[in-house]
Amino acid sequence: MTHQFRTVAVIGAGTIGLSWTALFAAHGLTVRVSDPRPDLAEATAGTPAVFGPHPAARGLETDGLTDRVHLAADITGAVRDADVVQENGPERVEFKKELFARLVREAPGHALLLSSSSAIPSSVFTTETEDAGRILIGHPFNPPHLLPLVEVVPGFVGNRLQNALNRQAVHLVQQGVITPEDLDTVVTHSLDLGEPSQDPEDRERVIQEVEKAYAATPYADLAEARDRAQLAVLSALADVRRNQKEN
Repeated sequence: MTHQFRTVAVIGAGTIGLSWTALFAAHGLTVRVSDPRPDLAEATAGTPAVFGPHPAARGLETDGLTDRVHLAADITGAVRDADVVQENGPERVEFKKELFARLVREAPGHALLLSSSSAIPSSVFTTETEDAGRILIGHPFNPPHLLPLVEVVPGFVGNRLQNALNRQAVHLVQQGVITPEDLDTVVTHSLDLGEPSQDPEDRERVIQEVEKAYAATPYADLAEARDRAQLAVLSALADVRRNQKEN
């Protein structure tokens, strides 16, 4: 018998966690959010304004979105009746070991336990955990409420490709081959091999160049522009697929 998913616990309400929250709620699920951040209520209350318009543009239900989002006093309260738990905590093995051991004990026996980890395979933090078979990587691509790919795996593929591209980009800027602005223009058209330096001075120089190039635009505006562009790409791809089916 297939279990009907109705309630999701989101553990960790940073950028990724809040984006997951918006996506789950837009699909009509009840979402319980747990995070020690002192501004949790404010952060979740702002979710519709930040994330809501984009799922709505994809045809998802965003009316009453905040009514489906509930704050939990702690992890125990968040997972008590969850069908799915989505963890978005720090990328630290010991943290995840302790957390998932707790989730196995406190979440319902049927609940799927997913981690948004982008670099740590689930096998690394489940070796000493009972009932580890229901623990998986549910690795999203940022932002989860827009990008359709989620890697449900014990290891990673897409993230390795992203990391390779990022390393080459940093290397090119460090070598003075290109500026961050020009790199943004050509990155979708070429890949250049190279190994970025891990020297603190080289890394700091790249950070300063990027901040110099984009500091004039607030992060929220950059994120909004990114989301609009991503939504346009997804819409265009949907139109192409629809036309192919019709023809």
